[in-house]
This record gives sequence, structure tokens and C-alpha cells, in this order.
Amino acid sequence: MSYQLYRNTTLGNTLQETLDELIQYGQITPALAVRVLVQFDKSINAALSNRVKSRVTFKAAKLNTYRFCDNVWTLMLNQVEFREVHEFAKVDKVKIVACDGKNLNANDELGRTDR
Repeated sequence: MSYQLYRNTTLGNTLQETLDELIQYGQITPALAVRVLVQFDKSINAALSNRVKSRVTFKAAKLNTYRFCDNVWTLMLNQVEFREVHEFAKVDKVKIVACDGKNLNANDELGRTDR
């Protein structure tokens, strides 16, 4: 199972809207749309896990709230400074959702299914 966090991104929302239109016009079935979304989840998680090499550090003045549920951390931070090698950004509030990518099984990491 892959995390579905990235369905709420611009890319994920656009994909869902397009799939909804294709279903509405009878060009694909709802079952196929679900399969496409599942593959999107697997692919985006694998790509971010394997291809992104940059690192960002951050420091917050205040940890407002935190939660750990179903191996997912949710952090609400105030007055946060983000740093990359030559870049710096400061924001008033940020929500960080962190998932353990190592909990995915081998088929999910490779983007394969047993169908």
C-alpha cells in the first residue's frame, strides 16, 4: 500500500479531475480510474523516495501540536526557518506530514502489481 498524500497536490487533483471527466464521458470505467490513482500513488512515492537527493533543514521557534497515528507524524510548527545550501526561507506557520517510506512492500517500491 502506498500513501495517498500526493493526491491533494496540483498534479494529483488534475489527474483526479481528468479521470472524473473520462468516466463522465464513458471513455473509462470507475474501476480503471481507481487503478490509475493507485498507480499514481505508487509512482509518486517511489520517485520521491529514489530520485530526490536534496536536503532541507528547518528550525522552529515553537512546536504547536504533534500527532503520531498509523505510522504518520503530523507536526504543526510556528516561526519556521528552512535552509538549503544557499537558500533561506522563513514562514509563520507550517504543517509537516511525515510517513515512513520503508514500510512499503517490495512491489510498491518498484511500482509493480501482481495482476
